[in-house]
Amino acid sequence: MSVFDHDYRPYEGRLTPLGSRPLVLARYALNEAWSSKITIGLFVLSLLPCLVDLVIIYVADNPMARALIMRGGPALDIDRTFFLRVLETQCWFALVLAAWIAPRLVSFDLGDNALPILLSHPISRFGYLLGKFVALALSLSYVTWIPCLLLFVYQCYASPQPWGMANFSLALGIFAGAAVWVFVLSMVGLAVSAWVKWRVIATGAIFAVVFVPAGVGAMVSLILRTKWGLLLNLPLIMSELWQRILGAPAPIRMNERFILPTFPMVVALIIACLLCVAVLNARIRAREVVRG
Repeated sequence: MSVFDHDYRPYEGRLTPLGSRPLVLARYALNEAWSSKITIGLFVLSLLPCLVDLVIIYVADNPMARALIMRGGPALDIDRTFFLRVLETQCWFALVLAAWIAPRLVSFDLGDNALPILLSHPISRFGYLLGKFVALALSLSYVTWIPCLLLFVYQCYASPQPWGMANFSLALGIFAGAAVWVFVLSMVGLAVSAWVKWRVIATGAIFAVVFVPAGVGAMVSLILRTKWGLLLNLPLIMSELWQRILGAPAPIRMNERFILPTFPMVVALIIACLLCVAVLNARIRAREVVRG
């Protein structure tokens, strides 16, 4: 039958509510991200330190196990410093996971020129990015604050002392510290994957965005003898913020005058996120302009 013989009628079925349309993209993005065996492997690898920490908590809270294993060795302290180490370990595993997952969420759409098709549906650019952001942030939550809080709950259960209520602020600090990192990492991952169409290059670019400015900031601080160059050092900023949010004792530093105040570090993170928003606003378009 020829095309002009068809009778076209508007769709009269049930429409997806406007507020839940980004969740449709998030669901498909999660399926795409977790369909890879490498994603599953990275996820399992990131949980191995949590299993070791679980054993440490069990030994520290069980006198019989501590006597059999430690044999008079140093005592195991499950305190804020312990959970700071756990949080740092899981958050850096989240960086590896984000470098693998984020390019699968956006760069594939850009490389296949699928954005005009997606945005021709009743969904805005903000809804598109929100769906991708939810998928990436949820994936990173699986390896950051969720396992850390599960270890906190187990410590509350295993401790012979009423430990939970006395350290409830620690649980809030774990969630807040991990949430900040998940948000920043999700914004960086989406921005880089939107700027670089090639998946392999985008994966390496995410690591470069995190560590190259850190090296530049360290050189600026050493040459100019100032601490403000360290504001380019994202790993240092996050380590300092985690330590202060959790209320853990500050590590011994060689030079105390290079300690950064909290407010400039927060401003640096906000500026980094705003730059990511600018990149996403420039790249996520319903049409692509080809310059001849």
